[in-house]
Amino acid sequence: MARRIELVVDAQATLGEGPLWDEREKRLYWVDILRHALHVYDPASGENTTYDVGQRVSTVVLDESGGVLVAVENGFARFDCATSQLEIIVDPEEDKPENRFNDGKCDPGGRFWAGTMHASATVPDKGSLYRLDPDLSVHTMLTGVSISNGIVWTDDCRTMYFNDTIPGTVTSFDYDNETGDISNPRVVIRIPADMGMPDGMAIDSEGMLWIEHFFGGAVHRWDPRTGTVIDTIALPVSNPTACAFAGDNLDELYITTARDSVSEEKLKGEPHAGGLFHVKVGVRGTLTHRFKG
Repeated sequence: MARRIELVVDAQATLGEGPLWDEREKRLYWVDILRHALHVYDPASGENTTYDVGQRVSTVVLDESGGVLVAVENGFARFDCATSQLEIIVDPEEDKPENRFNDGKCDPGGRFWAGTMHASATVPDKGSLYRLDPDLSVHTMLTGVSISNGIVWTDDCRTMYFNDTIPGTVTSFDYDNETGDISNPRVVIRIPADMGMPDGMAIDSEGMLWIEHFFGGAVHRWDPRTGTVIDTIALPVSNPTACAFAGDNLDELYITTARDSVSEEKLKGEPHAGGLFHVKVGVRGTLTHRFKG
């Protein structure tokens, strides 16, 4: 399928991440982790508004009652875009200053999941995956994670998928929407090293996984039942990081990218690395879950 890949914000982001579509306001939230930036992009006007969070911010989710929550280097937090005030809720790794938070999303039950990694991105097994419940209690769901990344849930609320970047694995879990518990882990996809490393992930209405391949220059649509690639979007940059379905029909994909880990020489051929890209994919995605705090 021939697709038109459009650069919508030439942000030159160091480490663009975490796109999230707000279907009510018809805006896209996304972050630049290393520049401490929360971005809000309005497709209707083309305007991209930037907020300084004050510390490394790795992902953003919407609050059902309004506003946003974020994962920052000091834990789970609320951020007020009107005042630029950051309020830390809880830091489950206060004793691990060498770690930082990375990707995360809300589950169908309205809980905020986010995981950690060693800040160098080279030391394996130092991270964990946490779950912040609506009562603001925090729970450790996984340990021994290398780089906690893409996390999604199926429409029937029975399965959760989770990426760990360094080993290149996508793991499926049985998921209990009533309790938020996960069980029965099994690796369903192993990304070959020559395809890059699995980063962010989105799930479509058919249960297929759209995974960004960092160092791989593409977004691949994977069938988790067979562990095979069924579609590919090649990008003009080496390091795509995450994607989100958007638009009135949820058939548009916004893709964040990074300049981080791209040599100065290679950047000459990738002038738009770190940009926010848009493409119509012809497949319907799923709605964003909101925090029910």
